[in-house]
Amino acid sequence: MTEHDSSTQDPDRAPARPPVADRAAFEAEVARLRLREKAHTREGDAIAAARRRLPMVEVDATLELTGPEGPVTLLDVFEGRRQLIAYYFMWHDGHEAADQCEGCTWVTNQVRELGFLHSRDITYAVFCQGPYEESRRYRDFMGWEMPWYSALPSNDELLTGRQVGSMHIVCYLREGDRVYETYWTTLRGVEVMDYDYALMDLTVYGRQELWEDSPSGWPRTMDAPPEHPMRTNGRPIPQWSRIEEGRSDDLTPGS
Repeated sequence: MTEHDSSTQDPDRAPARPPVADRAAFEAEVARLRLREKAHTREGDAIAAARRRLPMVEVDATLELTGPEGPVTLLDVFEGRRQLIAYYFMWHDGHEAADQCEGCTWVTNQVRELGFLHSRDITYAVFCQGPYEESRRYRDFMGWEMPWYSALPSNDELLTGRQVGSMHIVCYLREGDRVYETYWTTLRGVEVMDYDYALMDLTVYGRQELWEDSPSGWPRTMDAPPEHPMRTNGRPIPQWSRIEEGRSDDLTPGS
């Protein structure tokens, strides 16, 4: 077992498993579940349709952020596109890489190819709620390539009425030089960025987390407390592959 392997229950004891059925019985059960899955998909479509009909609120397009070349405005971040999706990354100022937010690391690590978003006139960017130089070094350590800004200069204004310092997705629309906020979500709402959990949810053992409704004897990930299921052996899980590659996780600016 490597340093970052996730241990579950006793490795010498096989976990419980579903009852075995013949193909006809199995397919009948899948068909019954498929009815619920289709209803869930249709409800998701209906929610998305309602989201497209929300009103919007104007935001000061001149609000300042910090980018690789220094101060920029919210309007600049659109990169000329009509829409912007901003992920507000939690940041623990002055803490080491191992102590940074495992949830934000988990969802940000899912975002790779932006071309399809761009084809729909959408820019995607991270608005880190910490200092630019320190957080940029974290971005580089993780090997992320998406646009990265510090929201510190305007964080309170950008997140008016919400919990500053928490994870958020906020969507914006640009009309000329005016900017409007059209939607936002937080906490488990950011799971929309994830595919790991979506794939785990298809498997028989699911996410293997302590809160899940699973049959007795199903394996559980035991090396992470319930409040930090995306962390193992003291680090956000995706960091371990970077450490193995020999990347520096020193976030000290200028180091």
